[in-house]
Amino acid sequence: MRTIKSKILIALIFGLAILSCNTKKDASDAFGNFEADDQLISSEIAGRLLSCNFEEGMTLTKGAGIAVVDTVPLLLQIAQLESQLMTIQARKQSVKAQMAVVEQQKKNLEVDKARVVSMLKDGAATQKQKDDVTGNLELLDKQKESTRSQELILSSEAEVVNTQLAQLQDKIGRCKIISPINGLVLERYKKAGELVGQGQSLCRIADVSSLNLRVYVSGDQLPHLKIGQKVKVLIDDTATKNKALEGTVSWISSEAEFTPKIIQTKVERVKLVYAVKVRVVNDGVLKIGMPGEIKFLD
Repeated sequence: MRTIKSKILIALIFGLAILSCNTKKDASDAFGNFEADDQLISSEIAGRLLSCNFEEGMTLTKGAGIAVVDTVPLLLQIAQLESQLMTIQARKQSVKAQMAVVEQQKKNLEVDKARVVSMLKDGAATQKQKDDVTGNLELLDKQKESTRSQELILSSEAEVVNTQLAQLQDKIGRCKIISPINGLVLERYKKAGELVGQGQSLCRIADVSSLNLRVYVSGDQLPHLKIGQKVKVLIDDTATKNKALEGTVSWISSEAEFTPKIIQTKVERVKLVYAVKVRVVNDGVLKIGMPGEIKFLD
C-alpha cells in the first residue's frame, strides 16, 4: 500500500515539475503598453483662425490644409510697402533726370572749354575764362557723383522694401497650415474664430499605421536583444487567448532606470530595468495605451 502511495506521490511531483517548466517556457519575457510617435501641429503666424478642418479622431493626409489664419493684416502691410516702393521708383526717375541734365551741362561746358582754349592761343580769351570753365566742369563732376550716390541709396531702399515684401508673401503662404504627416488627430486645442499665437499648437497627431510597444527588460535579458531583432508580440484576443503579431526591436535604452510606477507591486518598482521599443505594424486592432507582451524568438 505504501509502495502504491509512494508511486502516486512521485508521479504527482513529476507532473507538477513538468507543468512548472511548461509554464515558465510559455511565459512572456516582457510586458508594456503601446504608444505612438506623436507630433504637434502649430501655427507659425499669429492671428485669428478663419477655419479649422479637423476633429479629434479624424485621419489627416500629409500635405492637406487643416487650418487658415486670417491674412488681412499681412495684405494691408503689403499694400503699404508697394506704395512705398512706387514712391522710391518715382524718386529714382527724378534722380535719373537730374543725371541727364548734369551730363548735358557737362557736354556744353566741354565745348565751351575747347573754344576758350582755342581763343586763348589766339589771344582772344583770358586765362581766367579758361579757369572758370575748368572750375565749372569740376563742379559738374561733383554734382554727377552726388546724384549717382542718391541713385544708389534709392536702389538700396528698394531692395529692402522688396525683401520685406517677400517676407510678407512667405508669411501669407504660412497662414495655410498643412498636415506634415499622415496621422490621426489625438487632441484638438483650437477652433475656428479663436486667436492663435505664433508657435501655438492647434492639435496633436500621430501616425498609427505602426505603434511602439514599450517594454522593460532586466539586465540579464538585455544581451538577448538587439536593434532590428524580430520578436513575438502578444495582445489580448479573448478572455483566455492571445493574438500573436510580429514586432521589430527599434530602440534599446542605454541607461537603466527604476521600473515605472505603472507596475503594481512595490517589489517590482524598485528593480532596475532597461526600456525597449518594439515596432509593430498596426492592422487597425492596436490602440494607444493597449497592453502587450513580447516573447523572444529562439
